[in-house]
Amino acid sequence: MKTRTLLICTAAIAHGEPAKLPSMPPVKALSPQEAVGSFQLPEGYRMELVLSEPEIKEPVVTVFDGNGRMFVAEMRTYMQDIDGNGQREPASRISLHTDTDGDGTYDKHSIFADKLMLPRMILPLGKGQIVVNETDSLDLYLHTDTNNDGVADKKELWWRGGPRGGNLEHQPSGLVWAIDNAIYTTYNNFRLRWTPEGIRKEETKANDGQWGLGHDNTGNLYYVNAGGEKGPLSFQAPVVYGMFNPQDQFEKGFTTLFPAAGVRDFQGGPGKAREPEGTLNGFSSGAGIDVYRGDQLPAEMLGDVFFGEPVGRLVRRAKVANEGGLKVLSNPYQNAGSEFLRSTDLCFRPVNMTNAPDGTLYITDMYRGIIQEAAWVNPGSYLRTIVEQYNFDKITGRGRVWRLAHTTTKKVKQPRMYEETTAQLAVHLASPNGWWRDTAQRLIVLRQDKSVVPLLERVARIHTAPLTRLHALWTLQGLNSVTPALVREKMADADPQVRAGAIRVSETLFRQGDASFRKDIEKLAADADPNVVLQACMTAKYLAWPDHQKFVTDTVLKSTAKGVKEIGAYLTLSPGESLAEYSDKERVVLKKGEEIYSTLCASCHGQNGLGTEVAGLKGHTLAPPLGGSRTITSNPKGGIYVLLKGMQGEIEGKKYEGLMIPMASNDDEWIASVLSYVRNNFGNRGSFINPAEVAQARKDTAGRNEPWTYQELQARLPQVIPNSHLKLTASENNDETNRAIDGSAESRYSTNKFMRPGMWFQIELDKEAPVSGLTLDTRTSANDYPRGYEVSVSKDGREWSQPVAKAPEEKNPITEITFQPTLAKYIKITQLGSADGNFWSIHELQVFEDKKQ
Repeated sequence: MKTRTLLICTAAIAHGEPAKLPSMPPVKALSPQEAVGSFQLPEGYRMELVLSEPEIKEPVVTVFDGNGRMFVAEMRTYMQDIDGNGQREPASRISLHTDTDGDGTYDKHSIFADKLMLPRMILPLGKGQIVVNETDSLDLYLHTDTNNDGVADKKELWWRGGPRGGNLEHQPSGLVWAIDNAIYTTYNNFRLRWTPEGIRKEETKANDGQWGLGHDNTGNLYYVNAGGEKGPLSFQAPVVYGMFNPQDQFEKGFTTLFPAAGVRDFQGGPGKAREPEGTLNGFSSGAGIDVYRGDQLPAEMLGDVFFGEPVGRLVRRAKVANEGGLKVLSNPYQNAGSEFLRSTDLCFRPVNMTNAPDGTLYITDMYRGIIQEAAWVNPGSYLRTIVEQYNFDKITGRGRVWRLAHTTTKKVKQPRMYEETTAQLAVHLASPNGWWRDTAQRLIVLRQDKSVVPLLERVARIHTAPLTRLHALWTLQGLNSVTPALVREKMADADPQVRAGAIRVSETLFRQGDASFRKDIEKLAADADPNVVLQACMTAKYLAWPDHQKFVTDTVLKSTAKGVKEIGAYLTLSPGESLAEYSDKERVVLKKGEEIYSTLCASCHGQNGLGTEVAGLKGHTLAPPLGGSRTITSNPKGGIYVLLKGMQGEIEGKKYEGLMIPMASNDDEWIASVLSYVRNNFGNRGSFINPAEVAQARKDTAGRNEPWTYQELQARLPQVIPNSHLKLTASENNDETNRAIDGSAESRYSTNKFMRPGMWFQIELDKEAPVSGLTLDTRTSANDYPRGYEVSVSKDGREWSQPVAKAPEEKNPITEITFQPTLAKYIKITQLGSADGNFWSIHELQVFEDKKQ
């Protein structure tokens, strides 16, 4: 699934005049049996069909419960035509599939939960229970089958998250219960934790993930980014400690793709095609990531990362090397110009990877012609032309689940965990299959059966397998039964994975009041293994103990390990220093805006706001730079209009690789927060946007259904009245008022008196005009902004209106004032507050008229 946007939030989709292409024979959908012949795999590997239409249609997620039953989320309304009509109809479902005789074939099928709105996440819990998330909501519902007939007959709210707006491809996925007993999703900057008292929400850092989420044996999460064309990311460490993406976490050439077939149906347009064959040359829509942790594929696969590239009709396999604590991903087939799994079937769309109870890897294939949501296939776009050329939009209502197997793969027993005692579940913590270990740990924690605590303590102490010791330790943490003595013992474990895990487990005790672990963690900063050293640093910063910054900095400086140096560079940053000049209320807005930007916008605009360079196209960026952007920094309506309606075409004469899709489905506060953040970062400084301004802009543009062109937007926005048309007077220092319009930010008008209520500054226009706002720029005298103001207008300079704008003190050197267009010739700004030690100054003044209202 393609997931990302441009200009504040962009997607890699070409724009401009679509090429006139000849009609082609329609793309043909292959039967599952025919599709098997389209797969290209290394010797010894094969794809086995598990499920297909008509049992399933439009599958996007596959998971297994404790008895090995398979649940499949089916987005049955996704892009059933080229315009995406009816997508949000509650006509999707989650189906249940059971292997009744243990022969590896799912022979019993039922609709577990029906009439859903594009279900996107599933988490199996107890017997007959799954937690489900639907599109446009963060709410999680528990669906329960109380009579064991394969159909849920009870639905109850499990956790209230509230509504979630935005394009349906820009919404969370995952719902992964990780080894630390926390539940993670993409996009969200929080995790959830099940407790006997209810669900607890815990803050994390941003993750930049989109569709798909996996994890390795020790709990590192692997996200994948589509729209930014980055592939895997945020996998260096759990996101609770930060989002770390060092530049050298990939081997050179990792982003180059080698598909077996292609028809140039790429969001990036012709520049993404490898000529002359027309195959995709780099990441476009990475999706559905997981780390292989099973026991029925060759041992060389263990720990390898797999993710789909549905636009490229392939599955990438990545080897993971650890270079001094830094994970580095590489494509083992790069030198051969190939991939692990490729298909010549143009409808093969691998959107998810899943470790299975049978020790293999399952691949969810949405199997369809078009794999982009309607916003990326709008009329006039390059992509729509290609879709229509091959009739991709006509192939819908199909879907397959495949099992990746090998000549060495053997059938294994089916799990029957729901019928087992808690002690029997604990035995599975020693399984060579990560799915069995994870599921057993989750069920033990859900049962809260403390009778196994002595057994788990023995396992954590003496079991020969490090991963089993680690799972036992985390299971005790989930039972709220881990002791300081055991944690300290495991901090000295022979295996570095266990030592690092023990540091993480100690955070639970630390937060319960046992600060004595600080000394133990500080000692581990000298550990021989850089992964342990990194964990000590991350935990110190996460717990924010006194002088933790000095401890982290000293540890990083002493280390010679590559990972400690590179990830440590992130840890030693001092965030928040630039926020000192903002009020507490403004900091809350900026924090929310930063979270939105980091998770949704940065992949195209870059973390530094300079735009993300298109892979293989030097000098071309997915999105325009935001620093100094006229749309962002001038009239506040500019950015609001773009987020509400989108933008297409050239921007100030330059083409970008993307089209800004509308974000109007997000609420007013969401739009105001991210715009306020962008207007006050990347060298920008502007007023904060408030939700009321967004609400008004919605009304003003309610009749528009197309994205703006840059020219249309600028014509629609209020225009600056030339300075030559202005005459200025003031209550104080009247002779120097023209310094506010002399074109130089270095000179200024100033009251030359400390600010007091009642001081005024007046503007006379050469003729009446529909004025709608003004800007007072005081950046060179940063503290000379008005301490509150009100603005009145007049047609004759004698009779004045009631205030058309009024605001309390705003600590911002740029005072941007907007109001409804009002026909006037005179404008008066009155200063409302006092400031001993500061004059009221104006370095540059702009007045806006709005002729389009």
